[in-house]
Amino acid sequence: MSADDELGTGEAAPDLLTLHESIADLFATRGDWRRAYRHLRSALDIARAGSLRDPLTSSYNRRYLDQRLPELPAAVAVALVDLDRFKSVNDTYGHLLGDRVLCRVADLLQEGLPADAFCARYGGEEFALVLPGIDHRGAVRVADAARRRVARHPWSELRPGLRVTISVGLAHGTGSGPRQLHRADNLLYAAKRAGRNKVAFHDRETAQVITHSE
Repeated sequence: MSADDELGTGEAAPDLLTLHESIADLFATRGDWRRAYRHLRSALDIARAGSLRDPLTSSYNRRYLDQRLPELPAAVAVALVDLDRFKSVNDTYGHLLGDRVLCRVADLLQEGLPADAFCARYGGEEFALVLPGIDHRGAVRVADAARRRVARHPWSELRPGLRVTISVGLAHGTGSGPRQLHRADNLLYAAKRAGRNKVAFHDRETAQVITHSE
């Protein structure tokens, strides 16, 4: 039986990080430094990846967003997403259900994203959708499709009477990723002021708001 077999047989398997560390320790005690090093590298890769993920929603976190944005081309589109009246969800249904709502919204936001795009939890009930290599119309379609998915989701299955919508500020054009994020933040407030459950974006230097068609 191999060292991996010895550590893999048990009623409850440990998480991958602990598993690689344990295997590395076992190989080290046997003097097999090559295999020990291989598993230590795997543990390090897992730990590094985990530090870039939000522990609640499993989407990327603010740290990952801050690292990636400066590396992206100037044509990147950034959508800043905020759950509408999320405080009332927590106050009415409790924080445990609020956490479930955040996780479900994160899943819905990540559905159908273009290649190279990603979703990151920006903080609290805010998420960022980063859309590299996409034109203005395509970015609007992606942002509004995400808004519609959230609005049409059967939230009452989680709790009768529950309804969840999002507002989105979408920035697209020339400028660095961090600058686009700042623009998206300003546009998010325009979507909120327009009544929520909307996407706001600049079109020909005018703030145009797309209203939902339901």
